[in-house]
Amino acid sequence: MTPGLAASFVVDCPTGLAGDMLLAACLDLGVSQEVIHSPLRVLGFENVYALRVEEALNGGLRGLRLEVEVREEHPPLRQWGELRQRILNASLSPTLRDKVFAVFTALAEAEAAVHGIGADQVHFHEVGAIDSLVDVVGVCAAFEHLRPGTLWCVPPPAGRGMVSTAHGRLPVPAPAVLELARRHGVELRWGDDWPEAELTTPTGLALMAVLADGFAWPEHLAPEAIGTGLGQRRLDRPNLLRLIRQRPSDSAASSQPHWQDLIVQEAWIDDVSAEAIAWLIQQLRDGGALDVASAPLQMKKGRPGTAITALVLPGQAAALREVWWRESPTLGLRERRQGRWVLPRRRGSLTTPWGDLAAKQTLKPDGSQAVKPERDALQRVARSTGLSPEVIWQQLCSEGLRFKPEQEWTC
Repeated sequence: MTPGLAASFVVDCPTGLAGDMLLAACLDLGVSQEVIHSPLRVLGFENVYALRVEEALNGGLRGLRLEVEVREEHPPLRQWGELRQRILNASLSPTLRDKVFAVFTALAEAEAAVHGIGADQVHFHEVGAIDSLVDVVGVCAAFEHLRPGTLWCVPPPAGRGMVSTAHGRLPVPAPAVLELARRHGVELRWGDDWPEAELTTPTGLALMAVLADGFAWPEHLAPEAIGTGLGQRRLDRPNLLRLIRQRPSDSAASSQPHWQDLIVQEAWIDDVSAEAIAWLIQQLRDGGALDVASAPLQMKKGRPGTAITALVLPGQAAALREVWWRESPTLGLRERRQGRWVLPRRRGSLTTPWGDLAAKQTLKPDGSQAVKPERDALQRVARSTGLSPEVIWQQLCSEGLRFKPEQEWTC
């Protein structure tokens, strides 16, 4: 077994995907309620809800059932614009804030598209009332606590029939669910063998569209622990969702390359300065892009332009679109799904005569390990010593590399 390899998780949703079921499954897997309450306190919502969690049966199978009790007697009409500022201004950890923001952005954009309004005009009942807010913040916080190396979600069933909403009775799949599936490339299972009910909700699908690495059946299933969240409805089958933590592999396969789904975002720009291009690239990197590249090209009317390409994890795509719209004049943004094979790696530092240098260690398929210092760290030493980065690196290699890991293996 590879020491410290981060666990992988699978969300199995045989009867649908909903925020309360996801949150209940996280709690059943051992996440404490304080993990959920803490960020909600930071956002100022501690007095507007209470959690009711109980062990129960559904279709003869046990699990946790969760219900959010709303304590506001007359809930105000909140809009996405107001909630967005509250999230961005909150003193949450940057990763948790980005995840919560990305989920609500996905919800707001989908609701805005189906209702034909601007995203800032979407009301809170459309992006989720207090119960959905608790589900979104709670699930994001739970997965930050669980720190999955990978998270995959089985393609969820949409359900069929009609559903009652604030806008009246709507067909299933609900319009927002269909729009989320379209925007994030999710294939919903659908057919007349499903119960007549809304099985996958906008909140549940938005959470997995942002947090999961992809929607697919896992090639291998090696359960180490299982958390079960029960649905509120009684169906003609057990209504539940299972969060499965996979057992780390005991074979050399744990050091093999892992497939990672990516989204490629690209725009061609010909009407800004070189300084503006550099600023956009930096903002995309700061916003979570795995990498950003630029290349010159000739555009219409013979004008010189720049192709800017960003590699983005699926869960970051919505947040990165906000950066493109805010920081560039582009009128369109191309997106396509690709993927890559990646080796397990971890960050740490190299012990050197000039102090610790930030470095990265990679685990090769044959079990060997390779270490490479961060270029910025080498350049800082070079400036202070008068030696070139290449000479410093050769000297370190000749003396033997001493790497101190600071995180678990991750892909």
